[in-house]
Amino acid sequence: MQPLDEKTLRASFVNTSRKELSDLTLPDGFETLDFARLDYLGWRDRRIARRAYAVVPVGPDGDDGAGPGSTGSAGVPELIGVMLKQAEASPRTRAQCSLCQDVQLPNDVVLFSARRSGPAGRNGNTIASLVCSSFECSTNVRKLPATAYVGFDVEAARTDRIASLRTRVAAFARAVLDPAAPPTS
Repeated sequence: MQPLDEKTLRASFVNTSRKELSDLTLPDGFETLDFARLDYLGWRDRRIARRAYAVVPVGPDGDDGAGPGSTGSAGVPELIGVMLKQAEASPRTRAQCSLCQDVQLPNDVVLFSARRSGPAGRNGNTIASLVCSSFECSTNVRKLPATAYVGFDVEAARTDRIASLRTRVAAFARAVLDPAAPPTS
């Protein structure tokens, strides 16, 4: 992910009101974040309970911002910022994050919903997904997976997991923009 400044980050949000955008708190240590190790930037709001944010690089061709042809006119992936709201209830059983799909999660997974952008969002339409509670997805997909069999290429598996995360998180962000988009899984 490309490094961001506060102005670019705030300008990326597509499903917030001006008031909600002015209330947005930046993540702790924003100035020192290692963007090279992030596939998307997600954080919880310190001041408003159950509110969270995600900023996702999404290429103009519907790409995930990671491959050829995925950059905007200035050579930087386009960004979609999404305000999320955590559900009041937690899953009763251990859930799997729908973004990183890590089967050995070291963290909790909760349901986050996002109001759709534009008229659909003003009418109350939302989209939801199970996500790591503190947005650890980028860390989870970079862990070396267990060797499944002799000759298993763990580096290729890790690279695959990173690419899959980028695709799924970009699809979720695009679904917030497009009310006709199918739900993500």
